[in-house]
Formats: sequence, C-alpha cells, structure tokens
Amino acid sequence: MNPIRIILVEDSPDYQKAIALGLSDEPDIEVTRLFNTADAALRYLKDLPDKERPDLILLDLSLPGISGLEAIPQFKTTAPKIEIIVLTGSEKEADVLSAISSGAAGYLLKEASMDQITEGIRIVVSGGASLDPNMARYLLSNFKHVNLLDIKDSLLSSREMEILDLLAKGHLQKQIATILNISPKTVDFHIGHIYKKLQVQNAPAAVAKAYITGIFYAKN
Repeated sequence: MNPIRIILVEDSPDYQKAIALGLSDEPDIEVTRLFNTADAALRYLKDLPDKERPDLILLDLSLPGISGLEAIPQFKTTAPKIEIIVLTGSEKEADVLSAISSGAAGYLLKEASMDQITEGIRIVVSGGASLDPNMARYLLSNFKHVNLLDIKDSLLSSREMEILDLLAKGHLQKQIATILNISPKTVDFHIGHIYKKLQVQNAPAAVAKAYITGIFYAKN
C-alpha cells in the first residue's frame, strides 16, 4: 500500500522540523516537501503532474505573504483532490469556521500530540474529518443563537439528516453504512446530495452549515 504523501507548509523552522521528524517514524506517511510559505507551495503544485501530487497538506494559518486562510481556496482550485488539515495555534472561532467553510477537512491546534496529528491525517485521507475537540465543540454547540435562515430549498431528507448526524459524531462512511444497514455506495450517494444541497465540499463544512442555517434545529 502506498504511503500517504504530505507536504507541510509551516514558517517556524523548529516546529517544521519537529513535525517532519515525528511523521518520519510513521511507515504509512511520507513527507514529500517542506515549505515556509503558501505562495511557494502553490507554485510547486501548479507545476506538478496530477499523479505526483500529494494526498494531503498540513497548513499553518499564520504565514508570510498569503495567509493559510487565503491559501485554502487556492489550493482547492489548483488541486481539488488534495485534502487539507489546518495545523495552527489559532483558536479563533472565525478562523475555524472560515477554514472549514473554505474546504479544509481538519483543524488541529499545534498543541496536539503527534499521535493526534497522525490519527487526524489517516482519518482525513480515509474520507473523515479531523477536528480539535475544542473546535468540534464550537462547531457543534455554539450556533444556537443564529437566526433560522430561509432554507426551504436545502432541507435534507430524513435519511440525509441521519447520515449528517453520524458524520457530525465523527463516523466514517463505512461505519455509517454498518450503523444504518445500507451499502457504502448508498451512503456515498446520500453524502453527495448533502454536499450539493448545502453547497459545501466536506463533512465538517456540512455540519457547520447545518447548524448555521438552523437545519438541524428545523428538523429536530
């Protein structure tokens, strides 16, 4: 099985070295390139053939030049199939929501252990979402004050709500299939409809959008 290929975008030499060294101990993970700026990483990806592109980007938010938040949509445009995990010191709620809404599949704080980072990488590459526990609690618990928007055209079906609820609880697609006693292909079909209706790219963005718009509350 091919290792998970990663590029790390981090401007702190010490932290960059520590993460690269920690990941080098994992037999199924390979750090292919290190960058100090998002600009340099974007230029690298633009010139890289699709088959040589990495599977995942570990991205800091506080970077010289283009910030991590500004870079996320550019990375997704340049290489849509590459997953992004934000690895940052920022606990700002606005940064979490902006990163996830822009297409990041994970948001981890730099205080995370190497085990948490490697687990997050594997979860995201497997189709899941990786969120720092505090950030997850923010996304899933602090939208109650938001007014219900006009969501008539985006209301989810009962089955879609079941699946979104399980995604919010951290279950992977195969686990959801087992829990609901349906095929993984059917789960994937429903998830595609969820993303289309909510106009998002990944699970954490779908969960965030459901709470922001009041869909969960409208259905409960």
